[in-house]
Amino acid sequence: MLAAGVLVGAVNIYLASSMLPTAVAEIGGESFYAWNMTLYLVAMVIATMLVSRSLARWGNAGAYVIGFALFMVGSLACAMSPTMPVLLAGRCLQGLGAGLLSGLGFAVIRSALPRRLWTRGNALMSAMYGVGNFAGPALGGLFAQFGSWRLAFVLMAGVAAVCGAAVPRALPRGERGNTAAPVPVVSLALVMAATAAVSVAGILHDTMARAAGIAMALLLVVGFVAHERRSARRVFPGATYRAGSALKWVYLTLGLLSFGVAVESFVPLFGQRLAGLPPLGAGFFGAAVSLGWSLTQIAGSSAVRERTVRRLRTTGPVLLALGFLVQGLLQREHASIWWVAIWVPVLCVAGSGIGLAYPHLSVAAMSAATDPEEGRQAAAAIATVTTMSTAFGTAVAGVLVSLGGPSMLGSARWLLFGFAVLCAIGIFTARAADRTSRPRRSVAVEDSPVVTQDP
Repeated sequence: MLAAGVLVGAVNIYLASSMLPTAVAEIGGESFYAWNMTLYLVAMVIATMLVSRSLARWGNAGAYVIGFALFMVGSLACAMSPTMPVLLAGRCLQGLGAGLLSGLGFAVIRSALPRRLWTRGNALMSAMYGVGNFAGPALGGLFAQFGSWRLAFVLMAGVAAVCGAAVPRALPRGERGNTAAPVPVVSLALVMAATAAVSVAGILHDTMARAAGIAMALLLVVGFVAHERRSARRVFPGATYRAGSALKWVYLTLGLLSFGVAVESFVPLFGQRLAGLPPLGAGFFGAAVSLGWSLTQIAGSSAVRERTVRRLRTTGPVLLALGFLVQGLLQREHASIWWVAIWVPVLCVAGSGIGLAYPHLSVAAMSAATDPEEGRQAAAAIATVTTMSTAFGTAVAGVLVSLGGPSMLGSARWLLFGFAVLCAIGIFTARAADRTSRPRRSVAVEDSPVVTQDP
């Protein structure tokens, strides 16, 4: 049930994008084309930030029923939309439901599963993002091919209805809070503005305008952090901002891993322009990162030794950055099919870096707080970080591709080398998380001689 909630949101991110050209041809609204993804991501980010408050008010089962209900109503609105504004309204409802379900998937693990299964549970949640990135475009393209884009939304509504009906039997109700937690209005407004700015930057064609949009988004994020540090109404748990806490480094590493997934949006373009691949084959190359991400979840989540877990957290960013670096070196004009065949394992290795580290970083975030309420808040924030980082990554990827100018080879190298450098920062944030989370030795007890008094 937890996995299904994350999966419907992940699939729907790219499902609608694949069908939108067909929908626009029928209902019009081409000028609002780009807002399809923007509004969905903004609504999704807002909902992930309200997960802990939803749990406190409605409990596990109640919050899940509301999440599936929002997603179902939004999907039906999209299916029946006569005009583009109605479709966009449906996408907003879908985003609210998907964001709530994504955040709940990580937060409810704490109460629905024993601690020994947290890593496996987080691996399954993480894998759903990879499966969604792989299945969403394929499923959307299939329905669009036969002109049945409305039927695809009906299918998503049906899945949400079935899952919602099964919630009371599948999930524990959970405890409700005695008092309603105040909504952090200022924090929500700042994050909403930052997500909107970076989403708009991703659809602009002028390089300077894109850079200005990203700069504005970064300033808003800085303002968000400054406000959260001194405010009593927070989105992230208080431990995130305490000196010596590993939580901020854990979130940064998770964000940089999720940031790298944005490369997938442009790999199919490179496959078609540089290697002459057909759209279907190029699309498969684009899903290679998500494929590697999903396939490594089970193997990586089985690690239990503390030293192994620490190594996996650091190895993940290494593999991600190294995969992008090698992929950049492999780019060629008029590449042969044998040369291009090397792309798939290289991109899978890059994706495996996410799969190896993500579950253990998620458990580290969940375990950073001893208070149950703060722990649920820390777990729910994983989805917030993932969604925001994906939006930021897409916008930055668009800027880097633009820097290549008319040369597709130059664009590919700018993107892959740039992301290799940015994702490599995750190596240092992962090490910082390990250093701050490692227990310190007590010098007075372990290194000083014991002095006893003669009775």
